[in-house]
Amino acid sequence: MRTAHLRRTRLVGALAVGLAFAGAAFVAVTAPRASAATGCTVTYQPNAWTNGFTANVRLSGGDQALSGWTLTWTYPGDAKVTNAWNATVTQSGTAVTARDAGWNGTVPANGTAEFGVQGTYTGTLGAPTGFTLNGVACNGGGTSSPTPSQGGSPSPSQGGSLSPSPSSPSPSQSGSPRPSGPVGCNGAALCDGFETQTGTTPSGGWTMSFPNCSGTGTATVDTGIARSGTKSLRVNGGGGYCNHVFVQSTVDLSRVGSVRYTRFYVRHTTALPATHTTFAAMRDSADGNKDLRMGGQNGALQWNRESDDATLPEQSPTGVSLSKPLPTNAWNCVEYTVDGAAGTLRTWLNGTEVTGLVVDGVPTHDVDSQWLARGNWRPALTDLRLGWESYGSDADTLWFDDVVVGTSRVGC
Repeated sequence: MRTAHLRRTRLVGALAVGLAFAGAAFVAVTAPRASAATGCTVTYQPNAWTNGFTANVRLSGGDQALSGWTLTWTYPGDAKVTNAWNATVTQSGTAVTARDAGWNGTVPANGTAEFGVQGTYTGTLGAPTGFTLNGVACNGGGTSSPTPSQGGSPSPSQGGSLSPSPSSPSPSQSGSPRPSGPVGCNGAALCDGFETQTGTTPSGGWTMSFPNCSGTGTATVDTGIARSGTKSLRVNGGGGYCNHVFVQSTVDLSRVGSVRYTRFYVRHTTALPATHTTFAAMRDSADGNKDLRMGGQNGALQWNRESDDATLPEQSPTGVSLSKPLPTNAWNCVEYTVDGAAGTLRTWLNGTEVTGLVVDGVPTHDVDSQWLARGNWRPALTDLRLGWESYGSDADTLWFDDVVVGTSRVGC
């Protein structure tokens, strides 16, 4: 077990635990503090429904920095973790162990790290107990008893009505069940469904980005429409270049290596226009820090290279026909991989590879001849930004959810 030297004398911890009941709401219960917190703290925020739950977990080493962390706790009853994101989580009996994902192992003094879990249970889901961070107790040994909400109504313990549970049908998804969180998170450098966002302005793992100028474009955390869980990123993209807006991951994705796989879900309201637009961008440090951009043109998906305006596919009628439109008013799974060492690129839409969005190193007329004409394209991507940029007068409203970036394909 990796350890960090945490203060072991006069350790003060705080545990904020949400208690959830099948068929009822959860209410937050906080163990009392003995004094101002200087030691480790853990906040566990569940969202439960009948026989299932997700939980967002936030930890801090207090005034001690962490150079790797292992968090443990114990579930009462038969709660079982079935999935996790932004941490590697294992369970033995009722004991759960969560280890950092590598990229989030370093936490500065008074900083925080966040991850999520998904699980199942029967009967009543009680509060987890016995939180320890790198072997040091974080809650002072206190326990709390469940307090049911009155009359079976949702408890406004977070300043509002209880959000729909992840398994509840979303009114925007034609009544189909909503998944509970991102999949394929183990080992991924970035795996986020925006569930840990605490306000309407993207924060924590995401930051607002206006690369050149800003206007009327906005980006907010949306609790009304989500592909999984209860939250997504909503982008109101305005027409015109300076109305663009992006939200950028704060993870240093240059550490992923030369082969990068990316998966995100996107939902939008307006068909891709004839003019050029971008909804995903990555800075390429091997190309003068110019962007590799994914978006649309002539009504279909396209890649664009900012440095020389090369497009994939070529914008001939045949080239465009080899791409695909991005369906509106539905969640679409977009996947792509970029191999910087080989100079290749592949793209999938809803699990099917798009013929016109492939760079295989051998020039193909109407597809990647223009892209490869410059020669020696060897990208080194350093970030990921999601949003909207229009080079004409076209606007769109988009939602993004369940974003994964790693070294292997995770699928839809």
